[in-house]
Amino acid sequence: MWDFLFFFNSALLGVGLAMDAFSVSLANGLAEPDMKRGKRLLVSGTFSFFQFLMPVIGWVLVRFATELFKSFEKVIPFVALILLLFIGGKMLFEGIKNKNSDDPAVKVTLWQLFVQGIATSIDALSVGFTIAEYDVAHALVCAAIIAAVTLGICLAGLFLGKKFGTKLVGKAGILGGVILILIGLEIFIKGII
Repeated sequence: MWDFLFFFNSALLGVGLAMDAFSVSLANGLAEPDMKRGKRLLVSGTFSFFQFLMPVIGWVLVRFATELFKSFEKVIPFVALILLLFIGGKMLFEGIKNKNSDDPAVKVTLWQLFVQGIATSIDALSVGFTIAEYDVAHALVCAAIIAAVTLGICLAGLFLGKKFGTKLVGKAGILGGVILILIGLEIFIKGII
């Protein structure tokens, strides 16, 4: 089972799951274009960690508590929506308040990063269903591949956000907040349809 298809499918799962984290990374880069390298690694690493953790938790839940997870699955879109609306709304408010300033509108705090990591990866719990037939080693390697792909994609998002954020100083917080709100709405709509 350690074949090309396993690694390829795991990488594709990583790309699909990382799109929300990419968008949030882009928003973070826009909001904080002067973000230092260490913080960019922290942001990307946080998203990567949660993209690793959530499929593993989903795998464990499928293996040991399927009924509990099925009832929780219905609230996932609501949780993601609430978290991203809160953070996006705060970023939007700060951006509007500081829109005529030449300083970046918002710095991403550790708490916001934690909440963003959970909100963008909570749908990865459902990957536990798709990898339920994997043994422990395969499930962990699949999750590690997802995390590695997420790390690269989030670093790219931060780079792009930083590149364009310096051109949009003063308006970047508004754009970043709108992006987060739209991501929350997208996760919510996909989850209830």
